[in-house]
Amino acid sequence: MRELLTEDAIEQALGELADWRRDGQELVRTAELASFPAAIEAVDRVAEAAEAADHHPDIDIRWRTLTFRCSTHSAGGLTALDFALAKQINEILDAAPKPRP
Repeated sequence: MRELLTEDAIEQALGELADWRRDGQELVRTAELASFPAAIEAVDRVAEAAEAADHHPDIDIRWRTLTFRCSTHSAGGLTALDFALAKQINEILDAAPKPRP
């Protein structure tokens, strides 16, 4: 699973992945949660998933706004591991409290 994906495979997988965009050789998603504690709880859950997968995203925390970046640095780009982790992050963020409109 640490084999680089082709451009066609990346585009297809990205089309099936809500709320993510490609930035060079990284998948990127930003999410705003209801509060700082909710954001930290989501990061904790992502950390558990990342440890279990032995694949870790870069995470930027700005109050209640989180930005996740997934890339397989050892392979030099995007692999199936990145898309699998992005799907797990989506599940975690979908369950997290969102800000009120």
